[in-house]
Amino acid sequence: MNYPIGVEMTENYLSFETSKAAMKLVRDFMLVKEGEDVIITADTSSDRRVAEAIANAAFTVGANPVVLYYPTTGKAFEEPCLPIAEAVAAADVWIEMAYYCVMHTPCFQKAMENGARYTCLTGLDVTMITNCIGKVNYDVLIEFGEYLTKKMEASNEVIVKCANGSNLVAYNRGRRVKHSGQRATKKGYPVMMGGQVSWCPIEESINGRLVFDAALFPPAEIGIIRENVILDIKKGRITDITGGAEAAVFKNWLESFNDPNMYRLAHYSIGFNPGVTKPTGRIVEDERIFGCIEMGFGSQGASLMGAFWDAASHTDGVCSKPTILLDGKPLEIDGKYVDETSVEFCKKLGVAGY
Repeated sequence: MNYPIGVEMTENYLSFETSKAAMKLVRDFMLVKEGEDVIITADTSSDRRVAEAIANAAFTVGANPVVLYYPTTGKAFEEPCLPIAEAVAAADVWIEMAYYCVMHTPCFQKAMENGARYTCLTGLDVTMITNCIGKVNYDVLIEFGEYLTKKMEASNEVIVKCANGSNLVAYNRGRRVKHSGQRATKKGYPVMMGGQVSWCPIEESINGRLVFDAALFPPAEIGIIRENVILDIKKGRITDITGGAEAAVFKNWLESFNDPNMYRLAHYSIGFNPGVTKPTGRIVEDERIFGCIEMGFGSQGASLMGAFWDAASHTDGVCSKPTILLDGKPLEIDGKYVDETSVEFCKKLGVAGY
C-alpha cells in the first residue's frame, strides 16, 4: 500500500501545532512525570518530526526520553527484534508510533506486567497529532466516552446495521466496557488515542453479517477499502468472506496463519474523535472516524475483559455509518448520533451537523 504518512513533507509543516499537541499528549494524556523513562518506538514508515516532538516534550517535563527507530517490518502485531523488546519491557511510559505495531506480542505483555503505561499511535504524523489530539477538547471527549461506556454496560442486546448490508446481533449479558481513550492513570494498562470505547459481547452470542466499507488493516495491501468486505459470522467466528479483490486478499491473509483464533471476533469499538471525518489508511485514525463502529479479529487482550485469547495476529475493520440499536433504542442512525445526551456531547465537541 501507499503509506499516507506526512501529507506535507516539509520539515516545518505544522511545527508549532505539532509541538503543542506533543506536549498535550505527554503531559496531559500520558501523565509523564519527572524522572520517568519514556520509550518512543518508531519504524522507518513513521513521521520522525512527531517522534522528535514527543521526545522534546518528555524531556521538557523532566523525563528521560529514548527514541528507538527500526526498519519497517511489513508485519503488524509481531514480536520486534530483541533490543526493542528488552527496552520497552523496562519503560515507565511506552509510546508506540510504528506503522506496524507490536501490540499483543510477548514484549507488549511483558511491558504491561512490568507496569508500563502504553499507548498505540501507529502511523501518527503531524496532521493526525494536530487534528486528533491538539485541536480536540479532551475533557469533553473523555466525558463523552464515559457516558458511552456506562450506556453500553447498561445494555444487553446490541444490533449493528448499515446501508451496505450489515445486520449483526449480539448480547452483552453484563460484560464490562473499556474506555480506551482515557488518560494513562493506571500502571500496566494500555490506553489509546481519545475517541473510542471498546468491549466484546458474549462471543458465542454474536451472529449475522458485518460489512467493512471504510478501512481494514492489516493486511498491508488494503488500508482504505475500495470494495466492501462482507463477513458472515456465527457464534463469534467468521464463516465466510465475500466481496471483491480486497475481500480475497483478506481471506488469503487470514488463511495464511493457519490459526482458527484469527477468525474470532475480538472486540467492538465505537469511534467518536471529531478530528477524524474520513478514512486515511492509518488504522488508529480510521477506527475513530466520528460515528463509526470498528471491529477487531484475532488476539483479544485481557484489558477488554472478555474471554481473552492469543492468536497469530490481529486485524481491525471499519463500518463507517452504522445504525446501532441498544435494547431496541437507537444510539446512532447511519453514523449520526440520535441519542439525546450523545447529541449534546456532539454539540460541545463542535461536530458539524449537530
